[in-house]
Amino acid sequence: MNEVDVARFEELAALEHEFEDVEEEIIRQAEALQGPLYKKRADFVTKIPHFWSLVFEQAPPEIDNFIQPTDSKVFAECLDTFEVSRIELNDPNGSPRSFSLKFGFTDNEYFEDKVLEKNFWFRKTKDWQGLVSEPVKINWKKDKDLTGGLTDAAYKLGEMRKKLATDTANGVARKEEAKTKEYKNLAKKIETATDASVSFFGLFSFVSGYRWVSAQESAQAAKEEKERFEKIRRGEKVDDEDEAEDEEDPQDYQEIEVFPGGDEVATILAEDMWPNAIKYYKSTFDEDEDDEELSDLDVMDASDDDDDDDEQEPVDIRALVGKGRKSEQEPPSKKQRKA
Repeated sequence: MNEVDVARFEELAALEHEFEDVEEEIIRQAEALQGPLYKKRADFVTKIPHFWSLVFEQAPPEIDNFIQPTDSKVFAECLDTFEVSRIELNDPNGSPRSFSLKFGFTDNEYFEDKVLEKNFWFRKTKDWQGLVSEPVKINWKKDKDLTGGLTDAAYKLGEMRKKLATDTANGVARKEEAKTKEYKNLAKKIETATDASVSFFGLFSFVSGYRWVSAQESAQAAKEEKERFEKIRRGEKVDDEDEAEDEEDPQDYQEIEVFPGGDEVATILAEDMWPNAIKYYKSTFDEDEDDEELSDLDVMDASDDDDDDDEQEPVDIRALVGKGRKSEQEPPSKKQRKA
């Protein structure tokens, strides 16, 4: 690539950065306009039994694939509220792309927590940008951990990381972290985990699709990026020597990631299911689906005597949340999902 092509490439990158700035401003404006409506919706749905349980019953495949039968039972019986908020909306040192997922639960047989909240921060390095998060402690009741100890192990590693206060931009320091017993214990648990351990609640252990990036490293990377693009806009030559000296990090940080793809799942929850919750709720009662196929509940009844089938049967949330309702109030059976 000759110098002219390189210059044009850099100018395109600078223009792309301007588009990103505009997208962030759109998020701020959208939140300002939609905030009162979300509050109005929250007040209204408190009058609708099992609203959020039924919303999650209609989750798109990208979410539904992670909801195990036991997770469905938890959502059906005790998911009370769900809320998304932009945690750095007007923070000059943060990003409006950062958000939190807040789940409210009633009493249940699995964990003590009434609220499980997880923050996702939008952060940058010199060669990556995306969502990172810290593992959340779930206070599981005895022998009821749906993740087989993965969330506990991830939380312990997260707490150890805080104590070390590792400079995440320092490759040597990151390698030292990999030598700790917490790191090794989590890596071993993930290596030996079965598919049954991939509960939706593993999302609360998600850290990053890349690696953990601190606020300090992100702020420094953002500052350098801004200075770089300002030079390009002024037509000044940009020195790429520092980038050329950067060595690729050989460490596989995904060996300690409990929930790979957690950033994508969280983004769908925040940018699709949260704003479109009423649409998902209404689709539960789509009359066109009533008689198309057997419901999951019918399938479960038909297979009760099949001793050869050891697989867990799908759970129909509507069958569970319908308990205690009058017959004319029961929602229609869920349409069986196609594999």
